[in-house]
Amino acid sequence: MLTAMASGSGKTTVTCALLAALKRRGIPAQSFKCGPDYIDPMFHTQVLGTPSRNLDLFLQGPQGLWRTLACQRADFALVEGAMGFYDGIGSTAEASAWQTADTAGIPAVLVLRPSGSSLTLAAQVRGLQTFRSPSHLEGLLLNRCKPNLYAHLAPTLERETGLPVLGYLPPMEEAVFPSRHLGLLTAGEIADLSSRIEILAAQMERTVDIPGLLDLADSACAPRAASAAVPPRCRIAVARDEAFCFFYQDNLDALRRSGAEPVFFSALRDKALPSDVHGLYLAGGYPELHAQTLSENQTMRESIRQAVSAGLPTVAECGGFLYLQQTLEDEQGTPWPMAGVLPGHGFPAGGLRRFGYLTMTAEADSLLLRRKEAVPAHEFHYWDCTENGASLRAQKAGRETSWRCGFTSPSLYAAFPHLHFNGTLPLARRFADQAARWREEHT
Repeated sequence: MLTAMASGSGKTTVTCALLAALKRRGIPAQSFKCGPDYIDPMFHTQVLGTPSRNLDLFLQGPQGLWRTLACQRADFALVEGAMGFYDGIGSTAEASAWQTADTAGIPAVLVLRPSGSSLTLAAQVRGLQTFRSPSHLEGLLLNRCKPNLYAHLAPTLERETGLPVLGYLPPMEEAVFPSRHLGLLTAGEIADLSSRIEILAAQMERTVDIPGLLDLADSACAPRAASAAVPPRCRIAVARDEAFCFFYQDNLDALRRSGAEPVFFSALRDKALPSDVHGLYLAGGYPELHAQTLSENQTMRESIRQAVSAGLPTVAECGGFLYLQQTLEDEQGTPWPMAGVLPGHGFPAGGLRRFGYLTMTAEADSLLLRRKEAVPAHEFHYWDCTENGASLRAQKAGRETSWRCGFTSPSLYAAFPHLHFNGTLPLARRFADQAARWREEHT
């Protein structure tokens, strides 16, 4: 695991550099990301050409985390941490990168971005080493560190912490990943991403002890065997393009293991839903950045409106939820007609709304949930809606804050919170079951 003291330390940059360096050496690698992040795994996937996966103890629980790790098929697995090493829910270490390392027995390397301190940096590392036992910290790696500073800091850090310093990456403005309101731009939006990553990989080959990092991985626990997919019994249309791009790879795999075949389409460019589909999955993304194009694709909007209104089993999360509304305002505040299935109007909220982990409790049976069941979820959005629904009761994790949200029915889950299908409840199987019933009734 590559972890850090705080966000902004360059974990994603260092992770992509190491993955690319391993690829150059012909070493098969698999990547993971701690927490509910969608964007960082896109960068991992761009580097390796194979899907990256999320590890989230709050959304999945320990058994779900082990099921995800069991998907590893490579010689080397690299986990990118989230936020600071011990930062979990509220002011606890619950679901933190450290708890993930502790649950799965993963050795961790701390990515440090030295700025304005020397011996104090060692004191901070010592604090991390002793804050929880075992800390699982096995090495240090310096990011955005000039060569002369590295030559001074490395022996000091090793002497004071007892941890090996495994190299450094210098400041490289030509390889920076640009950002916007939800974090980094997505990997597909950076035209020269491949060349930036190649620059990082070449630098890592020169200044990082890659064999030392590989040696550390030998102490990790071996993954368990993964479950295989089953023969498909239904087809679920999955919107996947620039507007809808926030997926957990585990969600797609859980659908396949439940007998549902994902059929991908673009809500931006295709004229209608794919033929012969029995369910619809509208995930999150950036529909607000593409509101005009989505709106002008009237045949797709009408195709989805008719299908969902007719009872096609549908899951719509966050951005997909906004797409089902009456209108959606773009960044300039211009409202654009959307699918018109739900009664609300999406608008820019001027900041994060209801950000973080939560638990939703159902008050009636529906597509994904049964009455009184509680499911962990996560919200992260800068757009809000005039009608958020009231089918579910949401409780903020670690706080007393609660609110109503979502529209649910025997054929629908539509709400801002994102769900993980590789957790405790059989969400993917229920989705596939209803899609299979739809197929039987309408074929």
